[in-house]
Amino acid sequence: MTLGFRAVLTGLASVALVGACTATAHATPSSGITAVILSQTTIGGTDYILREITVAPGGSTGWHFHDGTLYAYVRQGQISHFGSDCQVDMTGGAGTTFVERAGIGNVHIERNLTDQPQVLDVLYLLPAGSPLSEDAPNPGCDFN
Repeated sequence: MTLGFRAVLTGLASVALVGACTATAHATPSSGITAVILSQTTIGGTDYILREITVAPGGSTGWHFHDGTLYAYVRQGQISHFGSDCQVDMTGGAGTTFVERAGIGNVHIERNLTDQPQVLDVLYLLPAGSPLSEDAPNPGCDFN
């Protein structure tokens, strides 16, 4: 990630992100995920959280959605982001940016299908006090 992009995210948000959420009995758990909160602040009822997320080879986020919008930057590796229709809706390597929209209608999973770690810098804009993500069941795809 360029220093300028990181500075904009950090300056805009002054944010950071918390670790992975706990899976529920009906959710698909994440695997191979580590995360570090880089910055976090609340302004006007919105939590701004900047988080570095690493997805190990073969790992995934598990099916989930967010209560707010996320802005992501692929710092390292190759993303394979799937929507609830079981289709890849985003791919790209280092330097790719993407947006994850809010709400239960936007259930998705990020899978690392490569043999290299994937590193993402993610800016979360969430209603104050919201969890980082909400677990969701597999929508019927033949993978988790």
